[in-house]
Amino acid sequence: MILFPAIDLKNGQCVRLEQGDMARATVFNLDPAAQAKSFAAQGFEYLHVVDLDGAFAGKPMNAHAVEAMLNAVTMPLQLGGGIRDLKTVEAWLAKGVARVIIGTAAVRDPGLVKSAAKKFPGRVAVGLDARDGKVAVEGWAETSEVTALEIAQRFEDAGVAAIIFTDIARDGLLKGLNLDATIALAEQISIPVIASGGFASIDDVKALLAPRAKKLAGAIVGRALYDGRLDPLAALALIKNARAAA
Repeated sequence: MILFPAIDLKNGQCVRLEQGDMARATVFNLDPAAQAKSFAAQGFEYLHVVDLDGAFAGKPMNAHAVEAMLNAVTMPLQLGGGIRDLKTVEAWLAKGVARVIIGTAAVRDPGLVKSAAKKFPGRVAVGLDARDGKVAVEGWAETSEVTALEIAQRFEDAGVAAIIFTDIARDGLLKGLNLDATIALAEQISIPVIASGGFASIDDVKALLAPRAKKLAGAIVGRALYDGRLDPLAALALIKNARAAA
């Protein structure tokens, strides 16, 4: 179980949104590279980064900030937002991104995910962001007519490294992870699933370590880290102890 600290990029700054609404953005750090260093110093082992502007524009928009983070830390970084073609996938992986996350294109162009995962095994993840069970696209500006499970099943044998499942209704609101829906998805597919949206406190860490969540590969935590509701040292110690016990 990996806890991924999140860095969401908007205008080169580190922000958090509420329910994916760009108008409800809180700036937490003007220097994303410094934030990445802070997370590394706290002991996190894998960074989750989203280019929010890129998700809306359909192409990378915060490349300078991402490159600064890649230069600042040695821990692996997974990146989503505006990755809509194989050329962009290849460019980011060549720059040192450990894993790219394909969201909108996974709905609109499943062939891209399959070809990218085949070419770069273990380095392509799919981001499925659901609103009332249906997957949203274009930076969550549009809701499709397909469910997260339907899309996830398309990639069962494609070599996708992980599915990142976000409950948009909870994202940035500190209401707790939607583990019921996330675990239900994980139990119906063989691809590892990472929970996202609403992480609120140490109780979420405990819930992730409970036997019923054993199929989950990890979770993404954002606002709770930035506003001090989650003590990173306590959270990481719980996970370390659980690993040792296993």
